[in-house]
Amino acid sequence: MKRVLVTGGAGYVGSVLVPRLLEQGYHVTVVDKLMWGGHGLLSSFINPHFNFIYGDVSDETLMRKVVPNIDVVVHLAAMVGYPLCHQQPDLARRVNVDGAIMLSRNLSTNQLLIFASTDSVYGTQVDSICTEETLPNPVSIYGQTKAQAETIFLEKNSPVVLRFATAFGLSPRMRIDLLINDFVYHALHNKTFVVYESHYKRSFVHIRDIVASILFSIEHASDMCGRIFNVGSNNLNFTKSEIAVNLKQYINFHAEFAEIGEDSDQRNYFVSHERIGLLGFEPVITLDIGIKELIAGLSVLKIHNPYSNV
Repeated sequence: MKRVLVTGGAGYVGSVLVPRLLEQGYHVTVVDKLMWGGHGLLSSFINPHFNFIYGDVSDETLMRKVVPNIDVVVHLAAMVGYPLCHQQPDLARRVNVDGAIMLSRNLSTNQLLIFASTDSVYGTQVDSICTEETLPNPVSIYGQTKAQAETIFLEKNSPVVLRFATAFGLSPRMRIDLLINDFVYHALHNKTFVVYESHYKRSFVHIRDIVASILFSIEHASDMCGRIFNVGSNNLNFTKSEIAVNLKQYINFHAEFAEIGEDSDQRNYFVSHERIGLLGFEPVITLDIGIKELIAGLSVLKIHNPYSNV
């Protein structure tokens, strides 16, 4: 039985990933400081193959004890997204960069590392399709720190680097700051929202497909180690206005497309996902499926301050 360490396993992705790993028969250890709580993992505690360690991934004394007994490390722990990293840049660099340095030097060559990166490293790319060979041009602290972490791991650890598209969908540790989730929330509860830079294009991927790509990477490590993979679907590249128009099929709301002002998060790119597709991985959850799911869940969830823990 493979032993998997998931750093940041109580977060938005981790709380969906960990139960799936346990279902697949892995022994799973989570290290998390529970910055946003740990309710998403409660069901996992009844599984005898689950182990939780309260702690900080940047605590080298702790990680020296944990990492040697592991076969696979899924490194999710990070300060995630433009708003949070912009608000706390020093903490973002400590967690995202210094944490990567610490983890890198404590991994052995026979351990598999799967690093959760982001296509935010592409930043603004005008009139081009971003492949894994495209030179990163991050415009945010989040993108910059993730690009730095990629370099740290690739220079020493032969990791599988997964550059995830912008996530959407329901999770036990819900995030509303993600673009599609945010649009659905405001359309449901406020009946209006403003769309800045509506022509800007992003790539999207459902959270369950993110989890599927991590499981795929464990199973296909021999073909993926030491390489970067964009994770998403070529069918899920949309402008912000296209997302809003699609949402109008399901909810009656008003979207204001602002002519003045701008989105502080200036990402604008079209991403190719051909490389991972050639290995046999293809996301299966469409925008429409994800939107219907979000409407069903966010209609009943009582989220009084949706941005209190982004």
